[in-house]
Amino acid sequence: MSEHDVYDNPLVTRYASREMAELWGPQRKFSTWRRLWVALAEAEHELGLLTDDGRTPRISPEQVAALRAHTDDIDFARANDYERRSRHDVMAHIRAYGDAAPAARDVIHLGATSCYVTDNTDLILMREGLGLLRDRLVGAIDALARFAQRHRDVETLGFTHFQPAQMTTVGKRACLWCYDFIIDLHELEHRLSALRFRGAKGTTGTQASFLALFRGDHDTVRRLDLLVAKKMGFDAVYPVTGQTYSRKVDSQVLDALSGVCQSAHKFGTDLRLLSHRQEVEEPFEKEQVGSSAMPYKRNPMRAERLCGLARFVTALTVSAAQTAATQWLERTLDDSVNRRLTLPQGFLGTDGVLRLLLNVGNGLVVNPEVIARNVRQTKPYMMTENILMAATAAGGDRQQLHERIREHSHAATDRLKAGATDNDLLERLKGDTAFARVDFARVEADDCSFGRAPEQVDEFIAQEVEPIRQRYRHLLGQSAEVEV
Repeated sequence: MSEHDVYDNPLVTRYASREMAELWGPQRKFSTWRRLWVALAEAEHELGLLTDDGRTPRISPEQVAALRAHTDDIDFARANDYERRSRHDVMAHIRAYGDAAPAARDVIHLGATSCYVTDNTDLILMREGLGLLRDRLVGAIDALARFAQRHRDVETLGFTHFQPAQMTTVGKRACLWCYDFIIDLHELEHRLSALRFRGAKGTTGTQASFLALFRGDHDTVRRLDLLVAKKMGFDAVYPVTGQTYSRKVDSQVLDALSGVCQSAHKFGTDLRLLSHRQEVEEPFEKEQVGSSAMPYKRNPMRAERLCGLARFVTALTVSAAQTAATQWLERTLDDSVNRRLTLPQGFLGTDGVLRLLLNVGNGLVVNPEVIARNVRQTKPYMMTENILMAATAAGGDRQQLHERIREHSHAATDRLKAGATDNDLLERLKGDTAFARVDFARVEADDCSFGRAPEQVDEFIAQEVEPIRQRYRHLLGQSAEVEV
């Protein structure tokens, strides 16, 4: 069968990195299962597990070595055949592993339940996946901060309700995007630090099977739990579990990924709005086609894709939350199919979002002449508050002056709507005797309409971004290509 005959997952073929796709691929998953079986057997051997005679080691060093020699050479066809017959994926891989290391067949999975390999593997993959996403997010924060610094004092219109409100700067607006991602970075770091290992807890989390193997020795069973975790790179285990670790962990991790995607969607939406105004645009390649029907189009493809992927990931959190809420007692199996979809796709989707963010953040195009033209058309409105205060200070009636400004503003707006290219509001006010005592030259000279925006950029970068750059200096200057 040709690869073109069946559906492929665009998260793998179009959006996510090869690195993230391999992390959640079958080879990594099942080789991790085998490493977990090696760690368990090795720990049981080191803790002196004996046979029923109480004198003979139950597991030999040679058996551990045999298992270790076959962690990666998985016969997937054989495992699939076993699963078709047994309808149980873990048992199928136990049998395939036993065929590869027959001398150790009888010590594979000793005392464990299926979730020993499935849950612990997912925790291992999530930890590595969170690390990859954290690193990409650091690169995106650095890129947006560099953009903000370059454009710290480029005056532009600030909007509320997507209506002109007050002046700001291009750099200050970029700090708003950047700070959202910094909040997300702190959450990813927290989730990474809080992530623990399920460990060797047995069928319902009571460790009864291991207590039987070690003849009622509670201390050794406690040590086994921690020793296996240490061998797999974890310093701590969850203190209690059922058959599974709490699915609340999955929900919290996906919430953190959703947070990244919420920020990315906001950034992508803002960029699409600014692209429509032709003020700030995403990169557009020389041979890039915007539309099959309209050759002139320069669609914000990257930002649109970013928003679409982000929306997909944020929707996964509902499924994870419902899964955490509907687990029965020590466990039920309706979580399995759900987690096979939501966990890999959440990480793959967020990886795709961050790759787009890196690509766009490093290539943002600012059109200063367009921005200046838009400012010239709108800035007179922004100056009316200072003019009103100056006229009132000179003895004018505040309410009457307010009405005069309103009338002149609407007239200037009507003129622009009729096709004028310049805003004549200031000339109208200068010609109105109600404002005769206003020093317009001084008002314009003293205008600080974007306030402390440039200084806020400097302070934000020094206080919020630089500590991140210091912690992750080896990750600065990242880039990412956009796939088809």
